[in-house]
Amino acid sequence: MKIGFYPGSFDPITYGHIDIITRGAKLFDKLIIAISVNPNKETVFSTEERIKLVKETLKDVDNVEVIYSDKLTVNHCIELGATHILRGLRAVTDYDYEFQMTNFNRQISDKVDTVFLMTRGKYSFLSSSSVRELADFKGDVSPFVPENVKKAIDKKYGIKPNTK
Repeated sequence: MKIGFYPGSFDPITYGHIDIITRGAKLFDKLIIAISVNPNKETVFSTEERIKLVKETLKDVDNVEVIYSDKLTVNHCIELGATHILRGLRAVTDYDYEFQMTNFNRQISDKVDTVFLMTRGKYSFLSSSSVRELADFKGDVSPFVPENVKKAIDKKYGIKPNTK
């Protein structure tokens, strides 16, 4: 069984993430989505909230499993039998960072490789941080996230539904 591992904070999950996940799920028998803890990032949504939102969002993707991860990615992959880390690329700046991480991971273990998918052009500008910033200013995040995520963002940021 070919198992992929897609780690991220998913704070919140966006259409860009979903694009990578749905396309990546076609490459593997099983794709594990790891809601990762990054001690260098402060999140808006709790780990439990992020897991719930991602599970709801991906409920129709059969070969996807959503888990919590507070482990080193390469070690967690080996533990779960994942042979590949899935990563999405939006721009050259992503490539620079991911290139370094891939080579770093190879130094830790050569049992896990990395697969990159280019995000569709319409999502090349999209990030969780830009969605959070838009929500900070009470903007409409609906073009960038699924409805369940929009509702959670509206609630978290105290955004009132538009009643026009």
